[in-house]
Amino acid sequence: MSTATSPESAASERPAGPLAGVKVLELGTLIAGPFAARFLGEFGAEVIKIEDPKGGDPLRKWRKLYPEAGGTSLWWAVQARNKKSVTVNLKAEEGKEIVRRLAKEADIVIENFRPGLLEKLGLGYDVLSKENPGLVMVRLSGYGQSGPYRDRPGFGAIAESMGGLRHITGYPDLPPPRIGISIGDSIAALHGVIGALMALHHRNMNGGSGQIVDVALYEAVFNMMESVVPEYGVYGLVRERTGASLPGIVPSNTYPCKDGSIVIGGNSDPIFKRLMTAIDREDLANDPDLAHNDGRVPRTQEIDGAIAAWLATRTIDEALDVLNAADVPVGRIFSVADMFADPQFMARQMIQQFRWQGKVDVALPSVTPKLSATPGDTRWLGPELGEHTNEVLQALGYDAEQIERLRAQQIV
Repeated sequence: MSTATSPESAASERPAGPLAGVKVLELGTLIAGPFAARFLGEFGAEVIKIEDPKGGDPLRKWRKLYPEAGGTSLWWAVQARNKKSVTVNLKAEEGKEIVRRLAKEADIVIENFRPGLLEKLGLGYDVLSKENPGLVMVRLSGYGQSGPYRDRPGFGAIAESMGGLRHITGYPDLPPPRIGISIGDSIAALHGVIGALMALHHRNMNGGSGQIVDVALYEAVFNMMESVVPEYGVYGLVRERTGASLPGIVPSNTYPCKDGSIVIGGNSDPIFKRLMTAIDREDLANDPDLAHNDGRVPRTQEIDGAIAAWLATRTIDEALDVLNAADVPVGRIFSVADMFADPQFMARQMIQQFRWQGKVDVALPSVTPKLSATPGDTRWLGPELGEHTNEVLQALGYDAEQIERLRAQQIV
C-alpha cells in the first residue's frame, strides 16, 4: 500500500494519460453514468460533472459518510475523482444554455437519465449534435432507448435479474441472492466506455461524425451470460443455480478446509492431473476416462469428494502451500482486510493512501488497467459540490458578475 500523498503532486510526476485532450461532459447521477465518466477521467480525459445546486449527486450521501469531509460519502472520493464539479439547474433556461455550450466543446456526453428526459429538456442528441456534429453521446438506461420497456425505471438490480445473472447465482434451494456490489451498473458502465472509445475512433478515422452509444443495463449483463443462450437454443437447457460450483467445468469449486474455505480451479487437463497428483490420488490423475473435461463431468461428485477429503485435514495455509507448489490455481477468499495486508496488492500498489480535502487520509483503489507508457492516475479526489463552477464558466466566457447573478438566482 502506498503512503499518503497529495493526488496533485503524485500526478505531476506521471505522464499525461492516453485520453489527455478528450473532453467529457457527465450528465448522470449515482452509479452507471458516473462510473463510466470516472474511468475516462482516470486515464486523462477532462471530465466536467454537472450537479444539481441543491445537494448534488445523491451518491454524496450513500454508504459510509465521513464527518471531517462535511459528511460526504467515502465512495464519493473514488467515484468522482479527477472530475470537475459544476452546479447547474437543468430546469432553468440559462442552465440548459450552459450545458449546450459545454456540449459544443465536448467529445463525449455521458447521461443516464430515463429515456426521453434530455429531449424534454431540449438537450437531446439531435439538438447537441447540430452544434457539434462530432459529438459522441453515451446513453445508459435500464432498458435502452427503444422497445416497449424503455420508459420503465430500471436500476442495476433489475438489470441483473432480467439479464440472467440473478437466476444462476446462489444455491438451488434458496432464492437468488444479490452480489454485494452494484455489478449491473458497473458492467453497463464499462460497456459505455468501450462504446465511447470505439465511436471516438470511428469519428477520428471517418470524417468526424459522432454517434449515439445506447447501453441498456440488462443487455450489458446479458452480454456476460457466456453459453446460456446457445445451450437453451439447441438443447432447451435452462442453466440453474448451483452454489459455488461451475457445472460442466470440472473441477472448479469452493472447498472447505479445517479453518475456512478456498477456491480451486483445476479444470484444464494438465492442471487436473497435477491437482490429483498433489492430493495423492494418482489413480484419478492417470485415469484415461478423466483426461479431458467431458469425461470428468459425469464424475463430478467423485472428483469433488476426493478433493474435499484431502482438504478436510488441512488448514488453508497448508493446502495453499501444497497446491501452489504443484502449480494449481488456488486461492483464499479475500476480505478487504486481507487485501490491505496482502503482498501482491502491495507490490502492485493496488491500494493507495491520499489526503482528502486537506483533512483526512483516505484509502482508494488504484487505477486499472495498468498501461506501461501512459498509465491512469488519481489527480484529485471527489470534489466539493460546485468546486469548479467558477473555473468552468469563466472558461466559457462568463465574467464574475454574470456568475454571481446565476448563483443568486440558483441557476448554478
